[in-house]
Amino acid sequence: MRIAIDAMGGDHAPQVVVEGALLAAAEWSDVQLVLVGDQPRMEQLLAGRRLPANVTLHHAADAIGPEEEPVKAVRRKKDASMVVAGRLVREGQADAMISAGNTGALMTTGLLIVGRIPGIERPALAPMLPTMDGKGVLALDLGANMDATPDNLLQYAIMGSVYRRQVHGIAKPRIALLNVGSEAMKGNELTKHAYPLLEQAPIQFIGNVEARDVLNADCDVIVCDGFVGNILLKAMEGTAGAIFSALKSEFTRSTLSKLAAAILKPGLSRFKKKLDYSEHGAAPLLGINGLVLKSHGSSDAKAIKNGVRQARIAISNHLVQMIATEISGKKEE
Repeated sequence: MRIAIDAMGGDHAPQVVVEGALLAAAEWSDVQLVLVGDQPRMEQLLAGRRLPANVTLHHAADAIGPEEEPVKAVRRKKDASMVVAGRLVREGQADAMISAGNTGALMTTGLLIVGRIPGIERPALAPMLPTMDGKGVLALDLGANMDATPDNLLQYAIMGSVYRRQVHGIAKPRIALLNVGSEAMKGNELTKHAYPLLEQAPIQFIGNVEARDVLNADCDVIVCDGFVGNILLKAMEGTAGAIFSALKSEFTRSTLSKLAAAILKPGLSRFKKKLDYSEHGAAPLLGINGLVLKSHGSSDAKAIKNGVRQARIAISNHLVQMIATEISGKKEE
C-alpha cells in the first residue's frame, strides 16, 4: 500500500513530517510512503542518513500556507504539496494521503481533486475525541461543513458506524446524536428532524447524548453538524490545555508541591496520555472517494506516525469501498 504525505503541511513542517515518516517506515515494512514537498529541503533534512527502501521523495515546488483562502489556493497552486498528494490519490498512485496543513484547503483538495463518493452530499471531518477509558469516541462532523441537513447527519452516522466497525473492530458501534438533552424531541429543528431518520437507519442508534457525557464514552460515534462539532472540539482542547497549565503551576509552587508532583507523576502522565491528540494521529475526511486524513496542525513526529498507522488499518480494511457500498445500499432502499 502507498501513502502520500504532505511534507510541507503543519506548524513544524517539513522536519517533524519527515521524522514521523521515518518512524512509520521503520515500524511497517509493508507500507510505501511518498513524501510530497520541497525535495531539496527534505534531502537536507535527510543528509547523512540512508533513506529507507519504503520511503520515496516526490517533488512539489509550492505549498499552501495556514492563512490562505482554501478554494483559491487549491485552484491556483497546482503544484502545492497538498494538491499533488491529492492528485496521487485520485490517479491511483497512492491509496491514501495525510496532511497536517490548512484544514480548509485539505477539505477543498478532497472535494475538488480527489472527489466525493457517489451519493455522498457532504463529507465530514471525523476526529477521535478522548474519553476517560482511553478508547476515544469518533465525532463527525467537526468542521468540514458549518451547515447540515438531517440527511447529512444520517450519512454521517452511517459513515461513522462503518469507520468504527472497519478500522476499530467494533461489531455494533453505538451511534448518538449530540443534543442539549436526552429526550427525543429536544434540540433545534435540525436534531428534531434527524432523530427519526437515525432511528430508522441500519445502525445501532442509542438516542441523544449531551456534551457533558462525551468523556464518559457512553457511545462510540457522536453525530452533529460542523458548527456545533467544532465548538465542542475547541472547548475540549482548551479545557485540557487549561487543566494541565493549572496543574503545572500548582505543582511547581513550592518544594512540598514539587515532591507531591514527583509522587503523582505516573498517574498524571497516564491522564495526560488519555487526552493527547497525538495518540490518535489523524482525522479522516469521510465521504471522499479516496482515503484523506487530517493531522493536527501542531503534530509532532509521533502524531504523523500514528496517522500512518490509521491509514494503514483503513486501507487494509477497505474503508472507502465499504462506505461506498453502505451509501449505495441506503440510496436503493
